[in-house]
Amino acid sequence: MGVRKPSKQARSDAPQWHALSADKVCDLLRVSDAGLSAPEVERRRKRYGENRLTPTARRGPIRRFFAQFHDLLIYVLLVAAGVTAAIEHWIDSGVILGVVLINAAIGFIQEGKAEKALDAIRNLLSHKAMVRRDGRNFLVPAEELVPGDLVTLESGDKVPADLRLLQVKNLRVDESMLTGESVPVDKSCDAVTAHAPLGDRVGMVYSGTLVTYGTALGVVVAIGDDTEIGRISALLSKVPHLTTPLLRQMTRFSRWLTAAIVAIASATFAYGWMIQHSSLKDLFMSAVGLAVAAIPEGLPAIMTITLAIGVQRMARRNAIIRRLPAVETLGAVTVICSDKTGTLTRNEMTVTNVAVNDLLFDVKDGGYDPHGDFRLQGETVSLDLYPGLCELARAAALCNNAEMEKNGEQWIIHGDPTEGALLTLARKAGLELDFERKEIPRTDTIPFESEHRFMATLHHDHDGHAFVFVKGAPERILAMCRWQRRYGEDEPIHLDYWHRVMDTMAGRGQRLLAIAFKVVPTDRRQLAFDDVESGLTLLGIVGMIDPPRAEAIEAVRQCQGAGIRIKMITGDHAATAVAIARQMRIGNGETVLRGEDLDRLDESALTEMLRETDVFARTSPENKLRLVKSLQADGQVVAMTGDGVNDAPALKRAEVGIAMGVKGTEVAKESAEMVLADDNFASIAHAVEEGRAVYDNLKKSIVFILPTNGGEAMTIVAAIAMERMLPITPVQILWVNMITAVTLALTLAFEPPEKRIMQRPPRRSDEALLSKFLIWRILFVSLLIVAGTFGLYLWERSFGTPIEAARTVAVNTLVMFEIFYVLNCRYLTDSVLNLKGLFGNPYTWLSIVLLVIFQLGFTYLPPMQFLFGTVAIDARHWQVIVAASMSVFVLVEVEKFMVRLFYRAGRRRTGRAVSHP
Repeated sequence: MGVRKPSKQARSDAPQWHALSADKVCDLLRVSDAGLSAPEVERRRKRYGENRLTPTARRGPIRRFFAQFHDLLIYVLLVAAGVTAAIEHWIDSGVILGVVLINAAIGFIQEGKAEKALDAIRNLLSHKAMVRRDGRNFLVPAEELVPGDLVTLESGDKVPADLRLLQVKNLRVDESMLTGESVPVDKSCDAVTAHAPLGDRVGMVYSGTLVTYGTALGVVVAIGDDTEIGRISALLSKVPHLTTPLLRQMTRFSRWLTAAIVAIASATFAYGWMIQHSSLKDLFMSAVGLAVAAIPEGLPAIMTITLAIGVQRMARRNAIIRRLPAVETLGAVTVICSDKTGTLTRNEMTVTNVAVNDLLFDVKDGGYDPHGDFRLQGETVSLDLYPGLCELARAAALCNNAEMEKNGEQWIIHGDPTEGALLTLARKAGLELDFERKEIPRTDTIPFESEHRFMATLHHDHDGHAFVFVKGAPERILAMCRWQRRYGEDEPIHLDYWHRVMDTMAGRGQRLLAIAFKVVPTDRRQLAFDDVESGLTLLGIVGMIDPPRAEAIEAVRQCQGAGIRIKMITGDHAATAVAIARQMRIGNGETVLRGEDLDRLDESALTEMLRETDVFARTSPENKLRLVKSLQADGQVVAMTGDGVNDAPALKRAEVGIAMGVKGTEVAKESAEMVLADDNFASIAHAVEEGRAVYDNLKKSIVFILPTNGGEAMTIVAAIAMERMLPITPVQILWVNMITAVTLALTLAFEPPEKRIMQRPPRRSDEALLSKFLIWRILFVSLLIVAGTFGLYLWERSFGTPIEAARTVAVNTLVMFEIFYVLNCRYLTDSVLNLKGLFGNPYTWLSIVLLVIFQLGFTYLPPMQFLFGTVAIDARHWQVIVAASMSVFVLVEVEKFMVRLFYRAGRRRTGRAVSHP
């Protein structure tokens, strides 16, 4: 990708701005209340440069295009094109070259898309900023900001640079792109410890994040490459894309195949020259025929088509593949590192517990859908018996600025997610929101501010009563309460009890909110702080969390049953992560590592810890990238999910990066191999199943194609060894290879997943493409094809049949062998002697019909006879051809039966499952 231009201000030398007081920051940056002067701005711009990310150096398009040809399999194809050109079969040579060029074009386009990830990061930066200079406010392009500039922020603004906050008014910032937190973060001017994770740095706002509420004044402390987003961009540019397991296997297979072809052709040539003293011309044509027979010209096309069909299947199950090899790689995944918010959870804050009347109620059914019930010790309760629940729900709905509406089948929240969760609670309690607001209309409000950490509203009913409803941080509300509500009556508050309840709910990873009220004089029309600072009555405490998706829980169980380990890596708090992991049954329900814990571990300790720990919280982009690298160093094939800029480096590094399509940033999507259209972990499980099926189908195609090539090559070797004329000419071999690849081999790409596919462990990423069993199958079928094809050729010649007719019989015998063998290949070890096995794939029979029509034209049409040297044969020949070629179907099914007996015996002997090949 190239080398980035070094930053003009090294981050390692920069102060820990979040750990310094606002006054100290201003002193270090030499900035006053009036902002910087114009001359000082120019001096700093010369020193620090513009507020933009430095683009990386890239290879030019020509170099990128020709780099796509640097692959041994491509070299094999080019040799095949040269061989076909040498025998003047220009059409086939053109087809092979066309396949090479198409593959190169696909790789060229995909590499260009990968580079867009860095462009997407640059597009996240703000375009304008309100800056104070020389005592005046200006709207300037964000690129012109320099360290020390004073910047004003308002709701809806995109933060233009990394800022240390100096003044704050109810500021909330959506930092999910950097931290993964599910709700906007309240900001203040407070300093924090130097080692505080990014999500806890309340006195900082970062470039590219979004102001959702309030206003603030901040001083620029970092621009361009020195910002947090610039640091992630630099990290992303250094992360290489890994070669997928399939491509590594194909590279090894190509080397083996190339070596085998060269060795056999050389040995055959040497044998004919030194032993049989054949002419050079005959030996050259024999070697050409042998090479053409041995090279599987159609294999790359079949691989590409099989992967493309997998892409279409996955798209129907909400998994959109951006890079073709990722389809198969999913089948090899051993670890899925999943984000929490929106992937495993619903991304909808939900009240799950309510503490009222010395009782702790469970609220069932998550999300914003207002259907559900209240339960006590597992039993559904009637709200008529517990009026305190309705009192709390009413107060929560009235002291609330959010709105909810139904859009089709989905409920939408407009406003703060926490307040939306309270509206859902009120509806579950049977309250009609519009009716309650009309019956007890609001008169005045004290809005939520981070300084006082509560919201209060004044209401009057139509009977002349006035009430104040208050909600906020429990420790703040408890300090304002003198009473507590208990079965409709007020009594002195029991603080010890409520603190125990808070500890219990917080231990479940819930965000807590206390709700209280106060009766005030009827003539009160304005609300002041003195009205709520004391004398409140506590109604109760609610605990809310972003609940797990029900389908994600089942998907996690399914993946674990398939031998895939699930690890949750989130920027959220540790307690929340553990609570969700416990419900998802990820990890042991207790152990969690935070980002700061990871920073203290060396590589060996981290690798050991990864084998025991599955939940990670408060993680930084470096933490996520390091976790992925450590897992890969331990031999794992990693899929990584994410949606934010902070996830991009790890997404790019993982074998399969999975971005969220709904709430994911463009940076995450461009860095990933796969995008989830529904942001649902269950779609990952479906994609893994399809990935395994794709790999199975690739193996079936290879096991089908290679015996054809092996049989052809062995037939030519046998003819040379017996000093016979070639039973099949090179041109006829090309016809068989291409026509059967287009028809029969292609149908195997449409095979549905086999049963128990998600009960198998993941395959090893370093395993050979062909196992010992598959090599045996290829040799076994190759020998059957040689025996039948060469045997019938010799049989016909023994009766004086002309060479053209004998070759026509041999070619049709070879094709009929493949027609019967493709039925065997639908299942590698299971029997196909049943309705599903024989007729479960309609494309198979369609291709057989097409191939029979092609072969009839090959045999009887004069133009085809002229091109390929064939002649018409009679019905007697066809009877012999079908009878001989049917033997492969019978013998392979017998071989499968023996294999199944072997594996069953192995299970009985060892007492455990033995994997099928």
